[in-house]
Amino acid sequence: MILEQILTSKNEKPEKSFEVVKNSEKATRSIVKAISWRMVGTIDTILISWLVTGKIALALSIGLIEVVTKMLLYFFHERVWNLIKWGKH
Repeated sequence: MILEQILTSKNEKPEKSFEVVKNSEKATRSIVKAISWRMVGTIDTILISWLVTGKIALALSIGLIEVVTKMLLYFFHERVWNLIKWGKH
């Protein structure tokens, strides 16, 4: 099965050294990118909600809930993907 091949890759390569991984992108840059992307996504959600409902207060409420839930969902999504060996070096 394709899914089995993805989850249990036979062509496993040795892990990259900590120095190589550490130098690929600084954590601060990743944090700033994540925050800026969440801002873009939340603004999009607020605008769509405002267009659909016609109420800015409701749109802002939806945007606030969305930003929190999406961060939590992304965290757990990353933790699950961290368990999958496919695509790792």
